[in-house]
Amino acid sequence: MDPLNAAAIRVPGVETRVVDRCASTNALLLAEAPRHPVLLAAEEQATGRGRRGRRWHSDPGAGVTFSIARTMARSPGELSGLSLAVGVAAARSLRALGVTRAELKWPNDLLVGGAKLGGILIETRQRDGRTAVVVGIGINCRPVPRLARRLRRRVAALDEHLPAPVSRNAVIGTVAREVLAALEAFERSGLAAFAADWAALHAHEGKRLRVRLENGRTMSGVAEGIGKDGALKLRTRTGLHSLRSARIIS
Repeated sequence: MDPLNAAAIRVPGVETRVVDRCASTNALLLAEAPRHPVLLAAEEQATGRGRRGRRWHSDPGAGVTFSIARTMARSPGELSGLSLAVGVAAARSLRALGVTRAELKWPNDLLVGGAKLGGILIETRQRDGRTAVVVGIGINCRPVPRLARRLRRRVAALDEHLPAPVSRNAVIGTVAREVLAALEAFERSGLAAFAADWAALHAHEGKRLRVRLENGRTMSGVAEGIGKDGALKLRTRTGLHSLRSARIIS
């Protein structure tokens, strides 16, 4: 195992910290709400979280779990599509590392060949007229066979898709630098600056999907991009629908 090392995670202008274990890197930074950019990485999270409160599973040394805190001059209501912009940044950085088939699943999953490689969780808190934003990212680096059985879905790891192993510190640094650049671009221009790239990286663009809505109903249609607020556009027999809270099930 290559241990995490704050000095080896090169992200200019950001305070970088590494801890052996914590409850959740997102929760720690959200409670602290630092005024300057901070990156916190953990070897192990006891209660790491994914979307809708699901647990994020990560064995020590098998992946990277880290969070980036930054304040933004936009209200939480203006950040509804931020996870998609961060997804574009993360997928770009993974492709730069050599994962040429890195893709996105709406709204916040990283995929390779349909298997889940990582996930993104963004949380916000208002403070003194600005918004404290915490971006949590988890990426599988080393294969853990029992993880797929535990999650009952296909799971990917970086080592399976890279020509040569890359240190976890380098993974964090590469992804974090791209994500911070994306936060700056989003603050200036919103999701519009990422819409074309997101559609190009979307694993299901133009494909027929079945989704489960928040009320439990299901809907089927063809994915046709995203809205200005990050909603998934689904073309069905009854027209074009904008889905803001749904889960792709097939």
